[in-house]
Amino acid sequence: MESRNPVFSNNDGFQRGGYATFDTPTAGDLQGMYEAPSATALQTGRMTLDDVVVRTAAIFAVLVAAAAATYIVIKPGPGLVIGAAIAGLVLGLVVSVGKTVRPGLILVYALVEGVFVGGISYWYAERFGNAIVPQAVLGTLVAFATMLALYRAGIVRNSPRFTKVLLIAGVSYLVFGLINMIFFFVSGNSVYNSGGLLPVLLSGFGVVLASLFLVLDFDFIEQGIRNGLPQQYAWTAAFGLVVTLVWLYLEILRLLAILQNNR
Repeated sequence: MESRNPVFSNNDGFQRGGYATFDTPTAGDLQGMYEAPSATALQTGRMTLDDVVVRTAAIFAVLVAAAAATYIVIKPGPGLVIGAAIAGLVLGLVVSVGKTVRPGLILVYALVEGVFVGGISYWYAERFGNAIVPQAVLGTLVAFATMLALYRAGIVRNSPRFTKVLLIAGVSYLVFGLINMIFFFVSGNSVYNSGGLLPVLLSGFGVVLASLFLVLDFDFIEQGIRNGLPQQYAWTAAFGLVVTLVWLYLEILRLLAILQNNR
């Protein structure tokens, strides 16, 4: 019986007579399908290294532009810098604990964090000279390149124990920093400006700790690509990498200031 459905009646795969007939693939067709390359991560909507690099560059572009404008043009006071620091902390927590990836919010974070970084860099430059900022930038790049080389060579790798120890150290360092900040606001003194070897050791520990956290970022990117995470998680990977690099830059900036102050 002839079908009255126009989809079936106009389809060459369905012939009149009540039975569907299909073209049988030849041996050449089967061989061609077998030899065809598999779909790439880009074609399947999975995260790739290029995705992470592009998104990291986008976040850094916003952050550096905001930092440069704050450093060169605005020359901010304490209110703007402290406000940007608090706003950046809140935005960072929202991005970190959120269940959905929000690229727009990540870029807003980069803008606010750029104001903070530019402002605090301006303060350090005013007190310790303009050379301290490019020195801190160079130190950050060297630390990043070193940790990446060690990770790629397999000398430093992530593991459950490594992550646990690093997180405990990170939380402890954060609590110490908050206590020191409260002590500074109350008494006007800080462990870092007490002179001697202790501030150097504490600041050096912060630099090492921030550098080791890069291993967690590298591992997240590697595992995400290997396990086929959706492409949107490239924003998450880029965000984590930028947060760690900003932290590392601030720690190196403080260490350079302490070393210069001890001369």
